Amino acid sequence: MKEGKAFVKEITPQSEDFSRWYIDTIKKADLMDYTPVRGCIVFKPDGFELWERIQEAMDKRFKETGHRNAYFPMLIPESFFQKEKEHVEGFNPELPWVTEAAGEQLEERLALRPTSETMIGHMYSQWIQSYRDLPVLINQWANVFRWEKRTMPFLRTSEFLWQEGHTAHATEEEARQETMQMLDIYAEVVEELLAIPVWKGQKTPSERFAGAVDTYSIEAMMKDGKAVQAGTSHYLGEKFARGFEIKYLDRDNQFKYVHTTSWGTSTRLIGSMIMVHGDDRGLSLPPRVAPTQVVMIPVGPPKLRERVMAAFDPLFDQLKAAGVRVRADLREETPGWKFNEWEMRGVPIRLEIGPRDVENGQVILARRDTGEKITAPLADAVEAVVNLLEEIQQNMYQRAVEFRNAHSHLEINTLEELKQHAETAEKENGIAGWVLAGWCGDNGCEAKVKEETKFTSRNIPFEPPAQKSACICCGKEAMHTVWFARAY
Repeated sequence: MKEGKAFVKEITPQSEDFSRWYIDTIKKADLMDYTPVRGCIVFKPDGFELWERIQEAMDKRFKETGHRNAYFPMLIPESFFQKEKEHVEGFNPELPWVTEAAGEQLEERLALRPTSETMIGHMYSQWIQSYRDLPVLINQWANVFRWEKRTMPFLRTSEFLWQEGHTAHATEEEARQETMQMLDIYAEVVEELLAIPVWKGQKTPSERFAGAVDTYSIEAMMKDGKAVQAGTSHYLGEKFARGFEIKYLDRDNQFKYVHTTSWGTSTRLIGSMIMVHGDDRGLSLPPRVAPTQVVMIPVGPPKLRERVMAAFDPLFDQLKAAGVRVRADLREETPGWKFNEWEMRGVPIRLEIGPRDVENGQVILARRDTGEKITAPLADAVEAVVNLLEEIQQNMYQRAVEFRNAHSHLEINTLEELKQHAETAEKENGIAGWVLAGWCGDNGCEAKVKEETKFTSRNIPFEPPAQKSACICCGKEAMHTVWFARAY
């Protein structure tokens, strides 16, 4: 195993520097590369395939619920942002502007879209005239730009890929149902595909989307105990409808404003998945999203390779025919080197077959999630692989739930206790985790918690594991029970 140890030395241990581990891992696993443009990355094929699988799962669910895909311009006139003041104030610091084209100054600056509510609001005002035009259920797969000061590949970049849904409805009730439906879809995809447990809940006023009436989110815990906002769904009320004059003639021949929603997830889901499941050997990918689910490696001396390949090649074809994403590694490297490389790349199952295995009519299946090796009959290898992939998927989700539960703190009730907890955690293992706390509803208390601990409110969970009666900051009666955590 000397080669293996030398190989993974290139990945910093998580306990030493989690952020460095993350960068080492995504680079070593060949998911991305940096570009000369600040904060912008290249998605290499394995990294982009992860996004394609997320996109496929989401898109299927969107279409099943009546949504259709469209595409809107990347360039947005500056005047559009002035129509919803809260919205422009929220995004203005991050906006890159186009001011010149074809050697001439533009009459009006054009922003590279940070999100598309304004452009889509303008178009909806042209398209919606009557109640017969409603609802409008549109999603867009696109890139957006937010000029971040601090960037981290996949999690926070100046340009990133995402989907953004934008819908218009006749009533508040219908729009709110849409908002919650999409939040449920996000939770379903993230939990079932990426094996990441999430808390669904409502954002506090200080954390809600600029211009929204209410914002809801799914929040996930990373292996360093920090939080990632994995998806958001917003009820926008009539705010954008009034700003962009999106009116319709109802059944009583009265003009009314529509109620709109918007909702989005992005490629930060890739970063979240890596941070939830990875370990000191690199990636560990859930089978349902892994570009390669099984890597087959022949072992044994070259002189016996022909005998091995006589069993190897048909099994490869059988796995492929069964819908397994299988890859054969026939390179002239040692088996030990290959084992370590595919572990680092996070492939869920390594299938080994050598001369003795052929004689015994068996194969060896090595699990990436536990490291366990299993012997399976060659004749039943396809069935064994398919079943094991599902078992690994479920196990990865369960382990993530157990980790989250172990680092979720329900016993902390005061700001002093939180400060002491954070200080102790940093000295012991660096994992402060999440704290479930009461909040009186005062923005000043929420701000003080952030200022003194760097813990921000994540959301007000719909189904908290406990109810809190007193505000963590001021001690007054709690209006809400809130998750607080340090976040990416």
